[in-house]
Amino acid sequence: MSEHCLKLTTYSSERDRTTDGGLLTDELLRLYAEHGIRASVLLRGSEGFGRLAHLHTDRQLTLSEDLPAVSVAVDTRARIEAMLPAVLDLKRRGLITLERARLLSGDVGPLTLPGRPEDAAKLTLYLARQQRAGGVPAFVAACELLQRHGLAAATVLLGVDGTRDGRRARASLLGRNTDVPTIVSAVGPGPQIVAALPELATLLPQARITLERTRLCKRDGTLLAFPPEPPSTDERGLGIWQKLTVVTSQSALHEGHAIAPEIVRRLLASAAAGVTTLPGIWGFHGDHPPHGDRFLQLRRHVPVVTTTVDTPDRIAESFAIVDELTREHGLVTSEIVPAFTALSQTQRVGGLRLAEPGG
Repeated sequence: MSEHCLKLTTYSSERDRTTDGGLLTDELLRLYAEHGIRASVLLRGSEGFGRLAHLHTDRQLTLSEDLPAVSVAVDTRARIEAMLPAVLDLKRRGLITLERARLLSGDVGPLTLPGRPEDAAKLTLYLARQQRAGGVPAFVAACELLQRHGLAAATVLLGVDGTRDGRRARASLLGRNTDVPTIVSAVGPGPQIVAALPELATLLPQARITLERTRLCKRDGTLLAFPPEPPSTDERGLGIWQKLTVVTSQSALHEGHAIAPEIVRRLLASAAAGVTTLPGIWGFHGDHPPHGDRFLQLRRHVPVVTTTVDTPDRIAESFAIVDELTREHGLVTSEIVPAFTALSQTQRVGGLRLAEPGG
């Protein structure tokens, strides 16, 4: 089954509070459960900053007390839009985006992706943490299948809270956390993703799968395309925004510096609107075999995903920085974000009406 849906993403900090003083991340996931959201996940970041340009990172004890938090909720347009007023009532600051996607579940028959046949697509799998397939963890089996079908990259992100069909599952220190969500985010050419979907649905029949359009800009140092250059507004005057995402290994270096922290540092100095880095636990990019942490390994060899959302002109400036830092390593993608709102205690920038960028 294939349905058009919306993906609601909130970027905040672990200690952010609601208007009533509750913990924002906890209240958001409670809200997702109350509204019966089909799939949602809460992810903890390792580094980032927002519009106040305050850096938070787990690499320094003094800056690690309020790390980034990202929640993602996916469902039909009607259900997500019905929930938006309640989300805005909870959230006092941070960033919210809406993006269009297709939601797949059950039997996945023949599928045609919108756009040009050569366009890339992003596939996201919503799994349970302890789910298995073929005798191995489901995320391991999914990565092996996706690489075999020629996808450019896949990253496994471990959730700490979330919902599946409105049922909430949150991680606990002493529990097995069997049903806590984990996601696999993969990017590749549209035809390869379409070819992989029937086998993926057979391997993981209970998974929720979303598909989104994206542009593959760089792969292991090779420039494939520049980010799109949309106008700042659509024909109705609604704002159009962009997302720039970099997937690399935590052990990958540029001139002796780890790439992901250097991207954050350089974008902070450039006055970018905000950046969030999410640590992965498993994944692959290019022809490198799927990998994660190994025992007695001196340096962490796990994927990291660094994302910035900004205006098209500032994304162009950020891409110039990212292009330099990914001269040899990493995968870079760019996507149109049709709705974006940045909240602070005193002002609100953007809106959550969906723009029509065309193309």
